[in-house]
Amino acid sequence: YILDQAGLYEVEIREVAGNLTDNYNPTNKVLSLSQSVYNSSSIAAVGVAAHEVGHALQDASNYAPMRMRSALVPIVSLGSNLSMPLILLGLVLGMNQTLIRIGIWCFALVLLFQVVTLPVEFNASHRALRMLNNGAPQEMPMARKVLFAAALTYVAAVLTSMLQLFRLLLIFGGHNNDNN
Repeated sequence: YILDQAGLYEVEIREVAGNLTDNYNPTNKVLSLSQSVYNSSSIAAVGVAAHEVGHALQDASNYAPMRMRSALVPIVSLGSNLSMPLILLGLVLGMNQTLIRIGIWCFALVLLFQVVTLPVEFNASHRALRMLNNGAPQEMPMARKVLFAAALTYVAAVLTSMLQLFRLLLIFGGHNNDNN
């Protein structure tokens, strides 16, 4: 209904397996909802679905942080897969600082992606709350709680990655000898 109201008729809605697998893919204009969300009319499920619709609305309005996040995906995917193996390889090769530094930079890219993700997620939740307020204002307090809790998971991920990066810098940042 919300997609139709926004004129986004080309967005396909699919049910996907798993929990917490809800997402919107701007490349193929598919909004995927986990089974527990797709098959429920609870305010939590409606809030999650509206949040994902918020991403479709961001895509339709060419929301700059979403475009930036999408552009970072291939780079960050590579960086997240290489960071720890490079650091471990650097250790195995006798504290090879070049490999360790590259690994740390790859990990920093993951943190950058998570930081860029924050405004995208908060904005999608804000859009969802606006949409829900128009259609079901009596459900707003609970929807706000659900979406706030979901947003905190992204904040926790950023803080965890920041601490992990700080830890890597503390462990490996003090070595000035380069064994290349």
